[in-house]
Amino acid sequence: MTAHDIDNLMHESRRFAPSADFVAGSVASADLYEKAAENREEFWATQSRELLHWHKPFTRTLDWSNPPFAKWFDDGEINVAYNCLDRHVEQGDGDRVALHWEGEPGDSKDFTYAELTNEVKKAANLLTSLGIRQGDRVAIYLPLIPEAVISMLAVARIGAVHSVVFGGFSAESLRARIDDASAKLVITADGGYRKGKVFPLKPTVDAALALETGDTDAHASTVNHVLVVQRGGNEIDWTHGRDLWWHDEIAQVDAEHVAKPFPAENPLFILYTSGTTGKPKGILHTSGGYLTQVAFTHKNVFDLRPETDVYWSTADVGWITGHSYVVYGPLANGATQVIYEGTPDTPHPGRWWEIIQKHKVTILYAAPTAIRTFMKLGRQIPAEYDLTSLRLLGSVGEPINPEAWVWYRDVIGGGTTPVVDTWWQTETGAIMISALPGVTTLKPGSAQVPIPGVSIDIVTDDGTPVGADEGGLLVVTEPWPSMLRGIWGDPDRFKETYWEKFGSTYFAGDGARYDKEGDIWLLGRVDDVMNVSGHRLSTAEIESSLVSHPMVAEAAVVGAADETTGQAVVAFVITRASQADAAGRDDASAVLRAHVAQQIGAIARPRDVFIVSELPKTRSGKIMRRLLRDVAEGREVGDTTTLADTSVMKIITETMR
Repeated sequence: MTAHDIDNLMHESRRFAPSADFVAGSVASADLYEKAAENREEFWATQSRELLHWHKPFTRTLDWSNPPFAKWFDDGEINVAYNCLDRHVEQGDGDRVALHWEGEPGDSKDFTYAELTNEVKKAANLLTSLGIRQGDRVAIYLPLIPEAVISMLAVARIGAVHSVVFGGFSAESLRARIDDASAKLVITADGGYRKGKVFPLKPTVDAALALETGDTDAHASTVNHVLVVQRGGNEIDWTHGRDLWWHDEIAQVDAEHVAKPFPAENPLFILYTSGTTGKPKGILHTSGGYLTQVAFTHKNVFDLRPETDVYWSTADVGWITGHSYVVYGPLANGATQVIYEGTPDTPHPGRWWEIIQKHKVTILYAAPTAIRTFMKLGRQIPAEYDLTSLRLLGSVGEPINPEAWVWYRDVIGGGTTPVVDTWWQTETGAIMISALPGVTTLKPGSAQVPIPGVSIDIVTDDGTPVGADEGGLLVVTEPWPSMLRGIWGDPDRFKETYWEKFGSTYFAGDGARYDKEGDIWLLGRVDDVMNVSGHRLSTAEIESSLVSHPMVAEAAVVGAADETTGQAVVAFVITRASQADAAGRDDASAVLRAHVAQQIGAIARPRDVFIVSELPKTRSGKIMRRLLRDVAEGREVGDTTTLADTSVMKIITETMR
């Protein structure tokens, strides 16, 4: 067994076939796979022509003459915002609601497609009046308010490039992203609402632009203007000549704007992901290929019926899910959707379910972290609300363990609603692996099958494909329309990070395995794999085993250095509210160690199980296992600035004393 072969120890036997009614009305059908297999490029060309409006039709589908730099539909011309807005109005759907927006304090506002189109036209004229032109970069640092969506679409409409920075990032993080992209404009708000309080945004922008960067001209940034949306009502400083109120400026511009076409490979956005060290890693996506795949996957994975569905992806626009499955995919498909500014537990833990009941949401797309949090709080909370409008559930962000999958289906979906577990990345741009709900027999915890037209394999460290019931490294073997086109300003880093290991095959950095039936199970990041006595064990599988015990709401597993076994399994566990006092900490630890040994095998038995009240999570909900590894190995805890709650690590450390 090579170093990166990943031992596959658990097997899931539950199956959920789609109902006859769901199959009969399904948007997607099995022949999508057949057509894609016959001619992959022609398949994507057909999807693009059917799903999008091309101002100038393309004649060339894929140019892969200079791998890893792909061009899709590159002799065609398109306007992304026109596809998301004007064409729906022109087709007679202007009165359809595009956005049901819910603010955290309880305010709300609806935008029809006609109203949203008008707002974006005005914003496009405003950006043009501020000197923004095709190819210029605009940083967007906003809460999840309508102006965030309007800003993104306005930037796209004029052929400029947006870089959305999540509103929780620090001044240093914001400045690094502004500098890397040489942004000319920042769009922000005075503040936004989070957990019942206003958190300041404009002051962070001020601090970012005032930072000394070590350059010759210490304070200089490329930013000429800061456009400020009035949201929080908090006090802010004002730099005259630079700072402008959104509401003042938008009132002065013309309401008419014609969307002009741009080449299919015109850059659409840069989105920064966490690199290990050094400067930020700006993932670049372009227009035609990206919009094709997000529209195709949004339609088929979510079984979308735009005339009747109310769709809700709970993601913030600061993350890739917010780009692809809040803004571009749903609006390109003419969907009606909900967007919510705040946190799931504000002002009460049933807020999500209250919103679903109010808007009769039919499709919900959320992260496993949120689902496990709701499990911990107990099913009595969603039981207070009418969730019968839901007909499809989706999961995104990390592997979902089978117990959380089944809870999601049973408690939120009433025991009948299909759950699609989707795998993709900032880099892939759109969903790459997922069941199609009217076609696939579902397996809890498995992402299952590649999207039609996407070529996925699992290989050993030397690139040899693995067989059924074996694990290894997940790779994408052929170019796909929504693939990243590079790392902004750093082609060498792009090649080194994603392509160096296997040449013209994209290495995702994730471990995966095939089960006995050939379906794909994600095992998390390869650096979340432990080597215990020569066995490669996945943290995801051990976490799944722990969460399958009725006592456990959430678990995080790390490998800690061990003199005997090389690495030892160390688990941090949150117990369910109803079970919290049922067992003492020592008893609970012994029970859970035995449970994992029974489910997976003695090799996976945790050396330590620590019962904790919280886990360290980033603002997007991902668990920071690196910090838990520091604690498990007795080191000083590393950088906690990206945590949603920086006090969590102190509490965990004290718990272990």
